[in-house]
Parts: sequence; structure tokens; C-alpha cells
Amino acid sequence: MARVLVVEDSPTQAAEIRFLLEDAGVDVDLAGDGYAALASLQEGLPDLVVTDLQMPRMDGLALVEAVRGRYPIVPVVLITAHGSEEVAARALRCGAASYVPKRDLARDLARVVHQVVSMAAPAPGQERISDSLDEARSRFTLPNDESLVAPLVRRLEGAVFEMGLCGRAELIRLAVALREAIVNAIDHGNLELDSELRQDDERVYHSLGRERREQSPYRERRVRIDVGLTRSEATFTIRDEGPGFDPSTLPDPSDPANLCRIGGRGVMLIRTLMDEVRFNEKGNEITLVKHRRAPGQVDEGGPADR
Repeated sequence: MARVLVVEDSPTQAAEIRFLLEDAGVDVDLAGDGYAALASLQEGLPDLVVTDLQMPRMDGLALVEAVRGRYPIVPVVLITAHGSEEVAARALRCGAASYVPKRDLARDLARVVHQVVSMAAPAPGQERISDSLDEARSRFTLPNDESLVAPLVRRLEGAVFEMGLCGRAELIRLAVALREAIVNAIDHGNLELDSELRQDDERVYHSLGRERREQSPYRERRVRIDVGLTRSEATFTIRDEGPGFDPSTLPDPSDPANLCRIGGRGVMLIRTLMDEVRFNEKGNEITLVKHRRAPGQVDEGGPADR
């Protein structure tokens, strides 16, 4: 069972979050603010930290920076409220792994927590660096089956780590971005599911997805992932077989207000967590690039879209 440290100064909100996570099979510890959270981390490390952004004494941004500096293997998921978008964007650039808008806690929190925990970087005893490997290329072709995404992402994490491109903390952020991109290719690309459906009733969204997985032309479509790894960078090109879309309609990654835009969460995460993000003209192919990081280096500048 995953163990999560929830950092929330409001007892009512903390109780709600605890209920949502425990109902989803997560073991929960509580801390009333950032200082209490750091004291708890000294006693033992959880699988993940979930923190509100707006707290007295030490806010969520300061906690993200402290956890990243002292306990880099522990991922942090933010809870964002309206008006905190700019701080949330800074926290993502400073090392947070993902975020959930406060208005969507009941729908998304448990799902995001399970996703991030499932993509945790390799344990220290499993880390093996191959000094002789200079370049690696591979191609994967996936059906529209999301159960295959997590195993594939874990395999790619291992390959990136073996190449020595980034540390274990950054691997989790890489994994979050990859998962979002591949799931988007399946759901929005091949199955042509409109994210607006999730706003009214998420059951309708998932029900339509199950139907289309068995219908032509959706069931014949595949997602292709081309991977190129060198000692200087990792490149992932993800292509679906759907009709595509106009990339110019995507939310502006430099505008923090788009963190809470309906349907824009996945793209915002990808663009914030990766160094470069490019779409082809048709809009059915996305290329994600992660550059080599020096030990302890954190990118404060955000992604470069090209």
C-alpha cells in the first residue's frame, strides 16, 4: 500500500483529502504546514507528498523546493486553488511532479497519486549505469490499451537513467510527461474523445472510450513511440493515427492561468516538465525532448516550444 504525506493547514480540507485517498487504498499521514511536513520526512520517507500551495509559515512552493533539495527521491503533487496559478507554475518548474486543481479533488486526486507512485524511479539497489552505452534507439507500437502505458514508461525510465541523462527525482517528472503524452495519443488522438465530456460526467467519457476500442476505425489505430537516447539528450516522438488537430489552439504554456483550463492539464504538464515540445503540422505527432542535467540542476526557465 502506498503511503502519502498530506500537507494541509485546514482540518476540514485535510479530512476530505484523507478520506479520498484512504477510500482509494492509500495510507495517509497528515501535516499541518510545511515545517511539520519536513519534521515528518525526517522520521521516514513516504512514497509521495501531496501539498496545498497556500499555507501559513511555509507555503507549498517553499516546501517543494525544500523536499527537492533534501529528499529528491520523494515526488510532490500540488493542490492548486484559483488565484495560485502563477505560484503553481513556478512549483512545477522547481520540481513538483504533478498537480490537481482543488475543484477537481474528488475526481482526480486519487488517480493522479496512483499514477505518480506507479512511476516512481528505480530503487537505489536497482540502479546500473552502463559506461559503454553511447546511443540507443527503439520503437514501440501500442494498441489503444492504457494498461500498457505504465510498463512502457517504466522501461523508458530505466533506459534514460542508464544513459545517465538525469537523476532519479527528474525521472519521475519525465515519466509523468510521457504518460500524459501517450494517454493523450490514445484517448484524444486514436479514440477521438473530447475532454469536455469529462467535465459533465466522467463516466460518459470512459464509457465512450470502451465502446470505441471495439469499433472501426478506432480499434485498428495504433500509437507509435520512437525513442532516441544519447549522452546529451532523450527524444520521444509519439504519433497517433487519428485525424489530428490544430496545435495553435493549445493553451499558452507561459500563462499560469492555463493550469486550470478545462482540458488543458495534460498539455500544460508536458510543456512544463519537458525541455522542448514540438507538434507536427497535422497535430497527430508530438516530440518531447529532455536534455542532460548536471547533478542537482533544476530548470527554472520552463520548456522551450519550437
